[in-house]
Amino acid sequence: MALADNSSCAKPSEDFSFPEIIELNVGGQVYITRHPTLVSVPGSLLWEMFTQKNIRSLARDNKGRFFVDRDGFLFRYILDYMRDQQLVLPDHFPERNRLQREAEYFKLPELVKMLAPKLSKQNSIGDDPCQSDPEELSPGADTARNLASASTALANAPGSSFTTSGGGAGPDSRRSGFITIGYRGSYTLGRDSQTDAKFRRVARIMVCGKTLLAKEVFGDTLNESRDPDRPPERYTSRYYLKFTFLEQAFDRLADAGFHMVACNSTGTCAFAHDQTDDKIWTSYTEYVFYRE
Repeated sequence: MALADNSSCAKPSEDFSFPEIIELNVGGQVYITRHPTLVSVPGSLLWEMFTQKNIRSLARDNKGRFFVDRDGFLFRYILDYMRDQQLVLPDHFPERNRLQREAEYFKLPELVKMLAPKLSKQNSIGDDPCQSDPEELSPGADTARNLASASTALANAPGSSFTTSGGGAGPDSRRSGFITIGYRGSYTLGRDSQTDAKFRRVARIMVCGKTLLAKEVFGDTLNESRDPDRPPERYTSRYYLKFTFLEQAFDRLADAGFHMVACNSTGTCAFAHDQTDDKIWTSYTEYVFYRE
């Protein structure tokens, strides 16, 4: 009796090819790009991941995206470089050193060279088309230096009540200005308002105002991913907080010397259930704070 052909029972190959369009989750930020882009620089980490490794061996998130545990914001510049091997940075880019570290991690030596500061024979910063770190390029650099000199003079003056802490300016030198925080919320209300309203948690607290003031008050709790390159003296309405407790935001503003001067709120009925008569209302509320 002839033996059955066992070729069809062999262990299936695990060498699956990568799709043309690839979704990446880099530090929580989602990117969608083409496979040729990711392998455009031979020898790079992404080239190794998507040519030399088995597709099953790569980490994925709960939605099946390939996961890379690195800085999700800075990866946009890594991906831009992978597309055409050129580096274009925005003005007043503050993360140059961190981006250089990311380039080293992704094994992109040419990008590392572009990001490295160039020194001339006089041991000064040379002409670099992508240079944006030296404070001389900042329009407020002279003003900042003058303020620092004035602060030092006041602090050293006999009988002066001006004090500094940790090298920064004291309370008397804090800048005045407005900061507005807002949030969207929703709640369900029953028939004739007789049942208790069911409130949903605050999904996001937004911050509007001068960039410098927002960073001073909220520090590391401020999410700048939607407007990352805003200069300090410009205004923004695209920041939001990494926490969702209004009281925590109020405490930080109060500690920084801000006082609430106005607030407003609007509400609309977004949806009504035909069978239960419950209505879902949405609202938007803003609180305006000011520091003299």
